Order: sequence, then structure tokens, then C-alpha cells
Amino acid sequence: MPALPDEPERDCTRCPRLAAFRAGNRAAHPDWHNAPVPSFGPLDAHLLIVGLAPGLKGANRTGRPFTGDHAGQLLYRTLEACGFTSGRFAERANDGLRLIDCRIVNAVRCVPPANKPLPAEVAACRGFLKSELAALAKLRVVLALGQIAHGAVLAALGLRSSAYRFGHGARHALPDGLWLVDSYHCSRLNTNTGRLTEIMFRAVIEDAKSRIERSAA
Repeated sequence: MPALPDEPERDCTRCPRLAAFRAGNRAAHPDWHNAPVPSFGPLDAHLLIVGLAPGLKGANRTGRPFTGDHAGQLLYRTLEACGFTSGRFAERANDGLRLIDCRIVNAVRCVPPANKPLPAEVAACRGFLKSELAALAKLRVVLALGQIAHGAVLAALGLRSSAYRFGHGARHALPDGLWLVDSYHCSRLNTNTGRLTEIMFRAVIEDAKSRIERSAA
């Protein structure tokens, strides 16, 4: 039986810049989570969604991935429509929402300044993502939200990004029967500019679900 995935310590110091930013946020907002954000969802999930990093007023505040910001509104609304949730999403960690056959994690666990982690910070968190992937024994599909998450997944699996190019809606057959599906990140910037529409995003989630269903047939 796979071991539980590793989680960073609350006061993780692997990334000095992120640790300093976290300390400043703790001083300014002592009632916020202000720590590495843990994964959310069951370990027997067939779908793993990999985001970029916690949002300052989203997961960094609430302590749950994609909770409390615009990106989470679109993500959880779409997951509900596709049957991956139970309960009501109320944008707080204790709202009772459960994920069904789906788990969510960020490539970088701590909030970065301006929502932009440095390559070294993505690499510093790679071991946690690698542990996450190894712990999901029933995993069939990984959905990467954005190019950085796409690259982080491949690096965690020991695969070259050049062999699996990122593109919205792209589907990559990986070794051991795993699928990597790509989407533009469901950020406010992408949705406000029309780069990502709700229809586009739902199509990607539905594609991931159909791949899971076909693998179980």
C-alpha cells in the first residue's frame, strides 16, 4: 500500500523568498492560514488536478486549494457540474464540501509574491508533488492547470517537457497508462480576457472524466 504523501512543514524554509513573504502575511493577517496549503480530496481518486500555487486571498487565507478566490469559483462550479463534488461550496475550508474521485494539489505549496513562483521554488516543491503522485494508487488522469503545473508534473514523473508540449485541451499518454490533460489556468485574468471560457474549461474536465470512465470499462 503506498505511503501517505509528504506534506511540507508549516514553517518550511526551502524557499527563503516565500518564507519571508509568508512571515509578512502572518504579521499583517494573523487570522489567515499563511502556511503551505495541503492537498484536498481522497487518496483513492482517479483524477488529480494540479494548480500553480495558493492565491494570496484564496488558499493562503482559507487553507484549502482554490478556495476563496475567482479561480476556485470556476473550478468547483465545474467539478460540481461534472459530478466530482458533494455538498455546497461556500468558499471556506469548513463548508462541508467533499471531492468525489478527485484530488487537488498545487505545484507550489506556499503563496508567491504577485502569484509568480520562481523556477527554483517550483523545483523545491517537486518532492511533495512526486510523493503525491506516488501515493495515488488509482490515479488515471492528471489535469494540469497552466504551463508551469504541466512542467512540474512531468518533472515529478522524470519526463521531459519537450516530449509533451503544453496546450489547452492537449492530451498526453504517459508511461504506465497515465494521461496528462492540459488546461489554461482558471484565473480571473484568463477568464476576463476570454482566453479561457467556462465552456472550454468544462470540456476539459469532461474529457478527463471520460478517460477515467473508459479506463474502468
